[in-house]
Amino acid sequence: MIRRLNIATLMLALVVSLTAADALVAQSGSGAKRPQTAPPAGQAAPKAVPRSAPAPSPAAAPAPVIVVDTDKGTFEFTTFPKEAPKSVEHIVALVKRNFYNGQHFHRVEPNFVVQWGSPTTKDMRFVGQPGWGSGGSGKAIGVSEISPLHKHKLGSVALANSGDPTQADSQLYVLTNGAKAAGLNGKYTVIGQVTSGMSVVQKIQKNDGIKRVTVKAGTPGAK
Repeated sequence: MIRRLNIATLMLALVVSLTAADALVAQSGSGAKRPQTAPPAGQAAPKAVPRSAPAPSPAAAPAPVIVVDTDKGTFEFTTFPKEAPKSVEHIVALVKRNFYNGQHFHRVEPNFVVQWGSPTTKDMRFVGQPGWGSGGSGKAIGVSEISPLHKHKLGSVALANSGDPTQADSQLYVLTNGAKAAGLNGKYTVIGQVTSGMSVVQKIQKNDGIKRVTVKAGTPGAK
């Protein structure tokens, strides 16, 4: 009787142990956290890789500023490369190859516009003759970049054309009377704005000379 009781007790204990083991296995499934193992002796624990900060966005390129040194003084205009990229690129390229140096203002209409950009005006022997002030670089820009963001106003600098804005080339004008701006909007590409020396522009007369035209970087992000 005692021996049978001992065997029954042992079997009951074994059942309890197996049940506990099954419960432990069930708890170690996908929902349970697994203990982290330490690295082998003598080996350092791996370092956490820091997340790299997002790269800063590049600053907007400075808008080129054109400096025009004339017989009456110097004036500057800031260009609009964002709205008129091809036009500004074309004019800046001409400036850098000294295309405008030595030219003369072939058209000055008081209280309206001052215009330049023809290589024929370098030779004063042709003043008043056919062709005076009608030339260009020989390569039209090929696109119209008229923008509603830059309408004509006092000091606007725009590309002259003979009726087709895509055929504008090297000739530029400065508007000297804002009251006459409305009739020009939508017909000519405004590529810049006089930011210094507007009083000089107002003094320029027909056939005044252009000593030198240069380009410099303006304020980053300027339109």
